[in-house]
Amino acid sequence: MAKSSETYVCQSCGNITAKWAGRCEACGEWNTIEAQAAEAGPPGSLGGGAGKSKARKIEFTSLAGGGEAPPRIPSGNNEFDRACGGGLVPGSALLIGGDPGVGKSTLLLQIAAGLGRGNQSVAYISGEEAPAQIRMRAGRLKVQDTPVHLAAATNLRDILATLKTEKPDVVIIDSIQTLWSDAHPAAPGTVTQVRACAHELVRYAKKSGAVVLLVGHVTKDGHIAGPRVVEHLVDAVLYFEAEQGRDFRILRAVKNRFGAAHEIGVFEMTSKGLEEVANPSSLFLTDGGEAASGAAVFAGIEGTRPVLVEIQALVSPSSLAAPRRSVVGWDSARLSMLLAVLDTRAGLDFGRHDVFLNIAGGLRIQEPAADLAAAAALCSSLFDAPLPAQCVVFGETALSGSVRPVNQSDARLKEAQKLGFTSAVAPAGVASADLKIREASTLADLAAWVRTAD
Repeated sequence: MAKSSETYVCQSCGNITAKWAGRCEACGEWNTIEAQAAEAGPPGSLGGGAGKSKARKIEFTSLAGGGEAPPRIPSGNNEFDRACGGGLVPGSALLIGGDPGVGKSTLLLQIAAGLGRGNQSVAYISGEEAPAQIRMRAGRLKVQDTPVHLAAATNLRDILATLKTEKPDVVIIDSIQTLWSDAHPAAPGTVTQVRACAHELVRYAKKSGAVVLLVGHVTKDGHIAGPRVVEHLVDAVLYFEAEQGRDFRILRAVKNRFGAAHEIGVFEMTSKGLEEVANPSSLFLTDGGEAASGAAVFAGIEGTRPVLVEIQALVSPSSLAAPRRSVVGWDSARLSMLLAVLDTRAGLDFGRHDVFLNIAGGLRIQEPAADLAAAAALCSSLFDAPLPAQCVVFGETALSGSVRPVNQSDARLKEAQKLGFTSAVAPAGVASADLKIREASTLADLAAWVRTAD
């Protein structure tokens, strides 16, 4: 007979310890360890002894086998399909996370309606809202007439039994933290329950060929709550992001087995729900007007999509012994490195100035290709010299002060030309038939050009 025991599990990372502690040794979080009952397995081991079950031989196939790539299911929403890598893949499981109130349920209800209109059988199961509440939201979104099956349930056994009977093409679970399995004594939302429920739902997706979309809550640090193993179980992890006080939303793929990671879909929240933004560069660029110093347009790449965004800088004399460094939307450590390189290699003096850097529109930039645009904005503010209108900048800088080439230069230049830009500052070797290219081999060259730019 199985012997029950008690273990202590960190609700942040899933680490198991023999006794309670105020701080988890694995992740360093405080007050996250809770006691949970656990059942010991049967006596014996995998290698032999009592309790050994009969093993079955597994079958191997050739690497060349497998046939054609799995077909894609269009959701009816181009931005969502772009973030997923071109549509939903049958038999896949996707995890969607985001801050409370960002619009996850709204997005998934619109996706469910689009799939229903595309003759797909959709099951929407909510553990947080009653069907009446979902119908009210559907009425606001004008999708109440679409063939979507609603249910409110949290018992995993009941959910799986229903899905095996109804056999829907797409299953939406809102959210994974509300489900519980009677095979485990832990409370809903704990690491044990989240891991077990996610594992069973992923198994169901693989066996049945249905697409399973899981909604996941996020912690105060912005990570999906529960053990990281949940993110490893699913085929794609999407984060739904929003800047406070702004109407646009970004669906970002941080993992995708069927498409490019870091692909984004851009939406705008309106009174009628989330609307697709076909040209996101228009959100992140300042409207026309008199050119101001400290602004540079960066031609970036998000996933496979080129996006133009304005980088704004303000450099002002400081009376402090340690001048302030503030950055929004970019890596603060990379800003410190860039300032040091500009001081050392280009002969500039940022050490006696406060420096503020901001990415317009609330977008967060992660690629190193933004180095040159950030440096151009900083030099423009320091010299109080506006950059030429209709000019984009991109390039990675090295600690030696040289400018390194970046990938997908052609896509960046084509996006700039499409939006009416006429010139670009880029690393050496970049050429374009439509834009005038000014090569910047070093940061000293860039600083000299900004000082005399007209």
